[in-house]
Amino acid sequence: MKIAITCNSDSLDAPVDPRFGRAASFLIFDTETEQTRLVPNEQNRQATQGAGIQAGQTVVDAGVSALITGNVGPKAFRVLEAGGVKVYLADQVTCREAIAALQAGRLESTSAANRPGHWS
Repeated sequence: MKIAITCNSDSLDAPVDPRFGRAASFLIFDTETEQTRLVPNEQNRQATQGAGIQAGQTVVDAGVSALITGNVGPKAFRVLEAGGVKVYLADQVTCREAIAALQAGRLESTSAANRPGHWS
């Protein structure tokens, strides 16, 4: 399984970025190979509108089945849901801790956005 985590570095020990659409980047973790790769989100960090939708499409295009983030808005959530990506919320943990919690079944997927649109 491939997991995307909102992050500001390519280190598993970096904290989960609480933002989705304007996160610095997405750390993609492959649970089978334990390999990581960083997908930048620079184009959406400065977007005046549509950052969540575009970031959602970036994550879907990365071929992941799960996303771990701190927050997600309604438009981004719809893109992720349509792309078959389950969304998990994690706050104030490292990427490594979030992945471990997901693999241990301690994170539950959310069925809706947890932030209104245009939240920064």
